[in-house]
Amino acid sequence: MFSFSTIKKRKIVVSVMVIIGLLLTLKVTHWYWLEQGTESIAYQSEKQINELVIFIDDALGHYENIPAVLAQNPIFEQSLLDQQNPQAIKKLNQYLSELQQVTESSDIYLTDAMGVAIAASNWDKSNSFINQDYSFRPYFIEAISGRSGRYYAVGTSSNKRGFYFANPVYHKGVVFGVIVVKVDISLIEQQSSGIAIASQYEFMISDPDNIVFLSSMNGWRFNSLTPLSQSKRFALNASKRYANRPIGELDFVPQFASTGSNKPQVYRISSIDGQEQYLEHHQNMPNANWNVHILAPMTPLYESLPPILLLAATLYSLLALFVLYSLERRRNFIRMRQAQNQLEQRVKERTLELEQANNQLKDTQDELIQAAKLTVIGSLSASINHELNQPLAALRSYAQNTQTFIGRNMIEDARSNINIMIELTDRLADIIAQFKSFTRKSQGKDNATDINQSIEQALTIVQPEMDKQGVKLSLALLKGSCQIWGDSVRLQQVLVNLMSNAIVAMQQSKDRRLHIEVYCDTKVNISIQDSGPGVRQSQMSKIFEPYYTTSERQGLGLGLSISQRIIESMQGSITVENAQQGGAIFHIILPLYLREEV
Repeated sequence: MFSFSTIKKRKIVVSVMVIIGLLLTLKVTHWYWLEQGTESIAYQSEKQINELVIFIDDALGHYENIPAVLAQNPIFEQSLLDQQNPQAIKKLNQYLSELQQVTESSDIYLTDAMGVAIAASNWDKSNSFINQDYSFRPYFIEAISGRSGRYYAVGTSSNKRGFYFANPVYHKGVVFGVIVVKVDISLIEQQSSGIAIASQYEFMISDPDNIVFLSSMNGWRFNSLTPLSQSKRFALNASKRYANRPIGELDFVPQFASTGSNKPQVYRISSIDGQEQYLEHHQNMPNANWNVHILAPMTPLYESLPPILLLAATLYSLLALFVLYSLERRRNFIRMRQAQNQLEQRVKERTLELEQANNQLKDTQDELIQAAKLTVIGSLSASINHELNQPLAALRSYAQNTQTFIGRNMIEDARSNINIMIELTDRLADIIAQFKSFTRKSQGKDNATDINQSIEQALTIVQPEMDKQGVKLSLALLKGSCQIWGDSVRLQQVLVNLMSNAIVAMQQSKDRRLHIEVYCDTKVNISIQDSGPGVRQSQMSKIFEPYYTTSERQGLGLGLSISQRIIESMQGSITVENAQQGGAIFHIILPLYLREEV
């Protein structure tokens, strides 16, 4: 009975924990999905509002410079001076009508200094601007003060929405009148609405008083974003900005924030077109003094929420089942864990053994490389002895002569002999130092290595053998510095090995020539060409194999194989081919090292 009660309590506890976890999962999923979705919509809205602002700026920018250009035309100055001449005014009206058609503006008209229109492009229409007083318009006030004016308003005569560009007309340095170009912004609204429909958002444009005058939604137009006080309504009517059109109020929940941060905000907007939630993002257009609002509908995001919650609940249920199943199999898991630990321990032991074997292999390889060096030196020993014996014999001769000169008190001749002996000693020191550097065991440290210097050092070692065999050297090094990143001692070993092989290959040749050339572009290419018999085609694929040698090339068996490994360790490659005129060409290609400027 006790056992059954304990199991029942455990099941109840587990069930309660599963339900609580499900509720938390749904809550977190709900929050995360809305948060990420809102951020995604906000990011897209920011791109869309930038595109819309650029489009509207460009649309208005086509007309911005027109009044400034027109103001320079003498016909306007002359017409202002000759206002009482009907023929002159008639000619000006016709001219303005032609300009209106050419510029595709809504209207163009000229006012005198009092703000009264004396000529207009719509002079022959019933709603002509002629004799209308526009002195109350801000664009006229700006222009008559000598500045360029711009202003949005509903025309008092045409009752059409327009954006006005105005510029002063001067006579002898005094503002004598104002030329005005009106742009019909309903066309901009139509084009912007097409963009909005294609991008699946709504937009509205408001003036500094937060009155919407352009919108993709008819119900939002000529409505205030904020509540209108009595004083504000009186000021709107006095400004005649919207002529006689009534201004309503849009119902924003929460109330629209007209100031402060332009961070995207979710609003529920109620209008005659219905009620819907939008993510609002706005941006100011300083040139026109407009606020452009992008309103992205939130309905698609909210509609996607139920399937996501269902998916989250399903995944949570599967996870809960998996956890419960895992708890039931806990004993087996522990056994598997123990077995895994044992296996890991064995793998570690085996890995340690492999590392030790690898280190031994590396040591063996280093010893092979060192042995190959000594083998090369051994093969060149006769030439090296000859190279050293010459200065030594000369030293002995000069030393005996010096003794004789001192005995005869010929101090100047003795001093000259001593200077020559010093030079011979320096030469011996240079030769021995170069051989000592070559034969020492490399530390395996990479650094910036100059190609020209490496080749010259290698030639110092093989030069005695070349002189002995009568090999003519043709050397084409780079004038500037060309460096690779690698072990200079090992690179020198490769060069000495290839040069020594070339000298051996040319022993049966009458014309013995060794040509060494360096190219340096994106990579470094060192070519070593001899005038020997070349390499047989059947031997091309085997020549770099360990312990492989030929009777024609009495190599070391390991020399070329070790050379290939050294070059590959420097991220390079070594290849061989036969020259058309005879002989073999070995190519060493290495990455170019570019020193970073500080």
